Amino acid sequence: MTTDEKKWNEDYLRAADRVEKIKGFYSNLVAYIVVIPFLIFVNYMTYWDYQWFWFPIFGWGIGLSLHALMTFGVSSSWEKRKIKEIMDNDKNI
Repeated sequence: MTTDEKKWNEDYLRAADRVEKIKGFYSNLVAYIVVIPFLIFVNYMTYWDYQWFWFPIFGWGIGLSLHALMTFGVSSSWEKRKIKEIMDNDKNI
């Protein structure tokens, strides 16, 4: 296998992994958008004086925000740098 083929395979695997992360984020977002109104409805129909639906809204919202950061922003740059650093160290050995 040539170096170009290896690089293409690594790029393909990295892209496939990124697509999986993006799909996971969007499926989580769709679930959030569907489930939260249902929880609000259930709370409204049962006992509106105690509004417990705020807990899942904020808890799940924080988790969704962190998932978005991991998928679209913060984590990707340092991961790429670390992978490049490890690969460069392996070449020097």
